[in-house]
Amino acid sequence: MHDHLKIIGLSGTNGAGKDLVGQLLANDHSYLFISVTELLRTEARRRGLPVERQFLRTISAEWRRERGLGVLVHEALMAYQATGQQYAGVVMSSLRNPAEADAIHKAGGTLIWIDADPQIRYARITAHDRGRSGEDDKTFEQFLAEEADEMNAPADGDNASLNMAAVKERADMTLVNNSSELGLLKEDIAKLLN
Repeated sequence: MHDHLKIIGLSGTNGAGKDLVGQLLANDHSYLFISVTELLRTEARRRGLPVERQFLRTISAEWRRERGLGVLVHEALMAYQATGQQYAGVVMSSLRNPAEADAIHKAGGTLIWIDADPQIRYARITAHDRGRSGEDDKTFEQFLAEEADEMNAPADGDNASLNMAAVKERADMTLVNNSSELGLLKEDIAKLLN
């Protein structure tokens, strides 16, 4: 394995399969998988807020302003370092701010952008019980509107806001995940690692 693949950041569109790729890297390639979105969900629950995208965006921006723009990457790297050498590397998803992409690169890692056709992605989030009913209960139009909100920093936003388009520009490689065949995705991941 290449050294730059010991630290992998995953970003991409909603429903593209970022967490699935993270889980497959954990299960098949001995990576520690950390969902930074799950860190935000835990914080929303701690605060008694609904686990909905708008609240997760607010919390992530607040953390970036208070603790540094790369805070979510730093949290994941600290968790990985605390495990010693028991994992082949660390993979974290879902990075949504360009400073997080920069933090991955500064740590010597690789950023992978994961995407799929919007209809396929919407079908995925509505067909599976992912334990995110509040986040996933929406029309296709709402799904696309939320994604548009997250792709570009809002006009009144700051550098702590979500800006997935800027993250995509910083990606080292892209993985298109339109297939429902798990075997094909596993093959694509193995190719990326080699």
